[in-house]
Amino acid sequence: MAFCDLHTHSYYSDGTCLPSQLISQARQLQLSAVALCDHNTVAGLPEFVAAASEGPVEAVPGVELSTQYEKTELHILGLFIRPEKYAEVTALMAPLLLEKEQSNRSLVDKLNDIGFALDYDKIKAAAAGNVNRAVIGAEMTRLGYVPSIKDAFKEYLNESKGFYRPPRRLDAYDAIRFIKSIGAVAVLAHPFLSLDETGLRKFLPRAVQAGLDAMEVYYSKFSPEQTALAEQIAKKYGLLPSGGSDYHGDNKPDIFLGVGRGDLRVPGDFPEALRLRKG
Repeated sequence: MAFCDLHTHSYYSDGTCLPSQLISQARQLQLSAVALCDHNTVAGLPEFVAAASEGPVEAVPGVELSTQYEKTELHILGLFIRPEKYAEVTALMAPLLLEKEQSNRSLVDKLNDIGFALDYDKIKAAAAGNVNRAVIGAEMTRLGYVPSIKDAFKEYLNESKGFYRPPRRLDAYDAIRFIKSIGAVAVLAHPFLSLDETGLRKFLPRAVQAGLDAMEVYYSKFSPEQTALAEQIAKKYGLLPSGGSDYHGDNKPDIFLGVGRGDLRVPGDFPEALRLRKG
């Protein structure tokens, strides 16, 4: 049986691989399909799609939108984005990314006030795409301030620590409607990272009305029990199953392409089922 990976990142957001390297690795792993879903940008998609032009791996062009639902940050994937729609995604995100830039600079300034020596302009210049907290955490790790990006979030980058001021985000339901308006497939990413079962069941009815097509039920950090529950909930609300590793290369060294932490297996027939829900 073929397997796929419908949630990965490149260095155009907070991964460390070139988009073309994702395709090369997917070929080596004999994946049938791989989706690139960089955070709030489609900048890596032309290279990604071109790299897969000779097969046999299918390149699924996507994006991961950071959205707001009540007081919770939710991530919504848009899959199967057509090239002629890339500009619409970029235009939608442009003002929000400006606010994200201000949030990033404020975060770095506050960290420097307590003794760090971080240069935001250098961090930005070294990044191929958008800077987010993971990119800042990677720089903190490189400079030896923290052992890992995970530790950076735990000690400094989590909103509860007081250094990070979240920027304005898209409304979650508006994000779903936008994804559908460009003829793409809307997928709720890693639901149990942000919501418990009660919160998820509260969110989904309006999300389905807005056009949500699918939900990740296979995910690197889900337990078998969470996967089973996600499958049950997806079926109840008429959502297709999706899944992916959330591969970030060296920035998440415990997560591997295609297999997550070693036991992830996303069925290779998922992309075709999702494709049929487009538009």
